Amino acid sequence: MKILKLTFKTSILFWMLVSNPLSAQNVLWADKVLGFSSEFRPLIYGSGYRTKQILGAPNKLPAYGDSPCAWSPADPDGYNEEWIKVGFEKAIPLKQVAVGENFNPGAIYKIYGYDTSGKEYLLTENKPGPVAEKSRMYRIFPTYNDILCNAVKIVLLPSKVSGFNQIDAIGISSDTKPIEASINLAAQASKDFKRENMGKAINSRSLEVAPVISSDGNTLYFTRSNHAQNIGIPGNQDIWYSRLGKNNQWSEAVNIGPPLNNADNNAITSISSDGKKVYLINKYKPDGTMEFGFSYSVATKTGWGFPQEIRIPNLNIDKKHGDMEIAVSPHGNVLLVSFQRPDTEGQRDLYVCFLKSDDTWSDPVNIGNKVNSAADEGSPFLALDNKTLYFASHGHSGYGEADLFVTRRLDDTWIHWSEPENLGPAINSPEWDGYFNIPAAGDYGYFCSGANTLGQEDIFRIRLIPEIKPEPVAIITGQIYEAETNKPIEAEVVAEMKSGNDIFTKVNYQPASGEFKLILPLKDIYTFSASQKGYFPVIEEIDLSTETGFRNIRKNIYLQPLKGGQQIRLSNTLFSQSSSEVTPTTFKELDKIVTTMATYPNMEILLEGHTDNVGEIQKNIQLSEDRVNEVKKYLISKGIDASRIQTKAWGPSKPIASNLTEVSRQKNRRVEFTILKI
Repeated sequence: MKILKLTFKTSILFWMLVSNPLSAQNVLWADKVLGFSSEFRPLIYGSGYRTKQILGAPNKLPAYGDSPCAWSPADPDGYNEEWIKVGFEKAIPLKQVAVGENFNPGAIYKIYGYDTSGKEYLLTENKPGPVAEKSRMYRIFPTYNDILCNAVKIVLLPSKVSGFNQIDAIGISSDTKPIEASINLAAQASKDFKRENMGKAINSRSLEVAPVISSDGNTLYFTRSNHAQNIGIPGNQDIWYSRLGKNNQWSEAVNIGPPLNNADNNAITSISSDGKKVYLINKYKPDGTMEFGFSYSVATKTGWGFPQEIRIPNLNIDKKHGDMEIAVSPHGNVLLVSFQRPDTEGQRDLYVCFLKSDDTWSDPVNIGNKVNSAADEGSPFLALDNKTLYFASHGHSGYGEADLFVTRRLDDTWIHWSEPENLGPAINSPEWDGYFNIPAAGDYGYFCSGANTLGQEDIFRIRLIPEIKPEPVAIITGQIYEAETNKPIEAEVVAEMKSGNDIFTKVNYQPASGEFKLILPLKDIYTFSASQKGYFPVIEEIDLSTETGFRNIRKNIYLQPLKGGQQIRLSNTLFSQSSSEVTPTTFKELDKIVTTMATYPNMEILLEGHTDNVGEIQKNIQLSEDRVNEVKKYLISKGIDASRIQTKAWGPSKPIASNLTEVSRQKNRRVEFTILKI
């Protein structure tokens, strides 16, 4: 286990481990506990080691070792018999019973079966004692031919095998094909994919963990400890970074320096989609000391700003159980937090918090037992599609102590997720592996490992197969200019989903900090707007509904200043072909005129309508007149006085493009307005 340290002896934990995938088999696993002798209850919170952990398919096997996701009798070496009786969802002709022993196997003394009338059958009686295996799927094949079985009882003699004797699962089958414990592998994840050590520019003989890659894939941040160039005590951890050069080579890693690094332990946990905000463990105090907490820092002209605290209510973390990990959503409005508190399944669980309208955070909500188990879940990373979650778990069957998994959000409640899938043996090695991170392109996954390193843990990457990638996204980048001077100006950039008129994401563009950047998932149509006081807002449409792969889209925006004589062209999609009826999806653009005229109560405008030259001139003039009148009618319906709006219909007489092609003719079919007075 590798640790990102928080103050007050609290920590951010990294988990992972190893083995080989096994094929799944159709089998009935116990779904109810009918009785038991005792259960181990060592944990302050949750239901670890209790009888309910025996239900369902194995959660530890085929790996071995102590697991709170298995049933354990209360006394590790008691001389009394311990037993548990379980039921199944239906009765089946009994051909096989399988008992998953994940820790200190060999204590099974007797196994009983029960038919639908409740009659008891002794299926096997053993001489308990230590076995060579560290774990096993213990199977029996009863000689009875007529048992229609719906319950099984397992009897243990704990004194015969030293230590706690844990049972992961109990299954029955109506055939003799051996029941196996299986790993829920992502499709194609078992294939032999090669992972790549990031090399000496990033890795050293020191410890490098927790990679955080920028959305464009060009900057890699990570945490390094036991290094002579760390600030303060070399054994403490600092933030370092490396940049990808034009030759596709990573630069020599550099200590990021103050104010993000100080004499305490420092680490980045997430980065915003535009790369201009980073999220950090601990609360930074002005005197240079740290407290347990969570912070963010914003990029400035001169570097990263001093970290500011983010307060998360009702964490209920005490110093003894204070481990916490946090991932921030691409839009900065959702936190996924891993920690332990009274409503956890057992050890640390994943919770979700939402940013509220007053810029405070909601109380954490457990994301549910599809993801969370009685064991530890942590190391969360939410991909840029805002749906795909990668995390580490001890509570889902894997290759060792803990593995990396992927699950996908099924709705907007954030508590319904798909069945977690193991990322496979190319990523989950026989050594320690942890912290998965992916850029927008989805081409590589970055993670840490203790296998085949240059010293201690190193950072690796692997080319991703489609089955474990997040959904593809588009990166929209650009700058905002004043139309008349071509001078960059500050502005708010907003992307809304056209289908629901909901703000999907927004950024404040600052010319000094470079380009704006938005991350938009594919398969949707967005309205894209830029606005600033004193300028008429621009609205455009970005149609990603038919895109199937990652895209980089460059979009510079030019804002027209609000002043007398200024002419502003509206969208070409205000009307359908040969129609004067305003398209409802373009009401947003007309609403911008309403808002502007409400802001400037003395403002008067001239609406002008234009058409292409297809058809009769008089009909086109009439169409352009009908269109400007419809726009005027809409503005009046929103409270704008009719006396402030003049109209003029030009028909095809003032083209701005050739009428030789449909594309150019579309440019001529337009409505413009001129500010007469402001």
